[in-house]
Amino acid sequence: MDCSFHQFHELFAQLGLPAEEADIRSFIHAHRPLPAGVPINEADFWTPAQAQLLKEQLKQDADWAEVVDQLNLALH
Repeated sequence: MDCSFHQFHELFAQLGLPAEEADIRSFIHAHRPLPAGVPINEADFWTPAQAQLLKEQLKQDADWAEVVDQLNLALH
């Protein structure tokens, strides 16, 4: 089992998004706050592929799940 700890810039790169710190801050600022009760993978700004990746990572409790949860908190 891979127990790697991933960081925001790695998640953003996986999602095909700009992954520099300033880009990540801008993304979070532009897309927050998500309405209460909206799961991160159901936010309307993701492409279908991005939403699926986030959903799968959370569902599988994969090693990416922790950083996806952190992004979820940052967006809510």
